[in-house]
Amino acid sequence: MRVFVTGGTGFIGAALVRDLLAAGHDVLGLARSDASAARLAAAGATPHRGSLEDLDALRDAAARTDGVIHTAFDNSDLARFADNSRTEQAALEAIGGVLAGSGRPLAVTAGFAFLAPGTLATENDVRPPGASPLGRTAEATAAALAASGVRTCVVRLPCVHGDGDRFTIPQFTAIAERTGVSAYVGDGLNRWAAVHNVDAARVYRLAFERAAEQGEPGARYHAVAEEGVPVKAIAEVIGRRLGIPVRSLPPEAAAQHFGAHVHFVQSDAPASSALTRERLGWHPQGPGLLADIARPNYGAT
Repeated sequence: MRVFVTGGTGFIGAALVRDLLAAGHDVLGLARSDASAARLAAAGATPHRGSLEDLDALRDAAARTDGVIHTAFDNSDLARFADNSRTEQAALEAIGGVLAGSGRPLAVTAGFAFLAPGTLATENDVRPPGASPLGRTAEATAAALAASGVRTCVVRLPCVHGDGDRFTIPQFTAIAERTGVSAYVGDGLNRWAAVHNVDAARVYRLAFERAAEQGEPGARYHAVAEEGVPVKAIAEVIGRRLGIPVRSLPPEAAAQHFGAHVHFVQSDAPASSALTRERLGWHPQGPGLLADIARPNYGAT
């Protein structure tokens, strides 16, 4: 198939482009700059100039391909999270308008925050309306598009790690470097599900292929290799790597220490991928989170 990929030069998207090409698909990749276009071309994809704000460019690409995988989202500035979520919703609706009734699939990225706090989330769980204070609506938008005749599927991502990581672990490492303490909140036994980015990319591809063949609008998949890694253990690895103390913080001190990341560091979001493995025949092969982030150069490549 010819697949339109948004975010194809990002941490997960770049791995996805490589996986799609290796599986024999052609890739049309959204490129908002000359540099992004050059990276896509070097990887073997065809660049398509535009951005999530350029709805006409998105519609044009969707019309010229056999389906769309959406991985693009700007989470570099959490202060703009709500604005970026609105941009994403408009982009998905524009793409969905082209794909409706065509049988061509749309794979959408979602997360686990506030999905089933404190319990092992499964693919059957649905986030209650308004449960997330951050405002991202990609999964709800995908559900609405499925109801209107778009063959959607949703890939939920946990803490993703691997070469090229610039978000979760590097962000918490930067906080530890700045404060001189690798911290966690309370007993630190709250858990993060995790996956290597190469394994996550394979879930997108397998889910997209299944959607193209079988339909199942609204199907949900979990790109989860490890169900729940304690945050305390993550802080300990970061502390050892940096050679700084590891300490527990009381909840009332968390916001000042972690800033905009306070909700995430306190989240308890274990998740299962049993149904995903069964449906897609997916078997993660990458290193575990703790072993990966223990590398001295983690986040530097």
